Amino acid sequence: MVTSISKMVYLWIINNMAKKKKTLKKNILITGGSGFIGSAITKYLVKGKNKIIVFDNNSRGRSRRLKEIKNKIRFIKGDIRNKKQLLSIKGKVDTVIHLAYVNGTKFFYKKPYEILDIAVNGLLNVLDLCKRKKVKNFYLASSSEVYQNPLKIPTDEEEMLKIPNIHNPRYSYGGGKIISELYGIHFAKKFLKKFIIFRPHNVYGKDMGNEHVIPEFINRFKKLGNKKNFLIYGSGQEIRSFIYIDDFISGFDKVFKKGRNQEIYNIGTSEKIKISKLAKMISKIIGKSIKFKKTKVLKGSPSVRCPNIKKIKKLGFQQKIRLKDGIKKILN
Repeated sequence: MVTSISKMVYLWIINNMAKKKKTLKKNILITGGSGFIGSAITKYLVKGKNKIIVFDNNSRGRSRRLKEIKNKIRFIKGDIRNKKQLLSIKGKVDTVIHLAYVNGTKFFYKKPYEILDIAVNGLLNVLDLCKRKKVKNFYLASSSEVYQNPLKIPTDEEEMLKIPNIHNPRYSYGGGKIISELYGIHFAKKFLKKFIIFRPHNVYGKDMGNEHVIPEFINRFKKLGNKKNFLIYGSGQEIRSFIYIDDFISGFDKVFKKGRNQEIYNIGTSEKIKISKLAKMISKIIGKSIKFKKTKVLKGSPSVRCPNIKKIKKLGFQQKIRLKDGIKKILN
């Protein structure tokens, strides 16, 4: 009698373990999945045997980032603002990771309407798809831009979100993310099982595009030749905290697996550096001698950006790649 009961208990445990393993595999839609961060997340999730659909308009020809896994995913070229294109996606979707946006500081100033159009109309279309497909889980990529000039350094997830000047085109980016967060949180309470916001802080790495400070500096150093004058926007005293893409994916992994419903997580590092010191660090690695030529800071650019990462550390995150080593990885 005891033996038969033991067998039953054993079989019950085995069956339930098998069911749990099955539930780990998800049908995931990633909007903006061919972007710098999006492609890294796509590659990470493919390793988990998940079924991946990438929906991206490939506006900057970045689908090449997915070349090595193109046979393991389904890539659909489309614009999230085109509802017909989005709703034509066939197949089961239980999880959405929403990254589609226009990134890069120069675009904040040049394309404010397009950024807001994607933030508002694009998001509404994605959420409509969620309703129709009865999606359970939604991970929203926000940004450190929602904090603008924060009141607290390091800045935690409870910081006030703000748009300091409605006329400044830069705030189209942060403003669009604030709208996405606000709408998403309250939509989720009614239609989703799990909704999580993650806020990346100055992610960098190979093949990230030239619209960000580290690749821009590297490219300009290579073009300097024998010249020594090196242009910096602002005083050079502005402070940032950078996170290498591999560490970012490690942070995202913790959020994806352990993050709690309706929570917000900063993904970044506490390793602060002044922009002038960043330039000197890169110049030293490359072997260039420079003199700074400073200009006015871009309107709306925060003086300090450094996240409080206590929440993500509690999930098990640890920085492994220091800034200097990450820059060397890019240069190699």
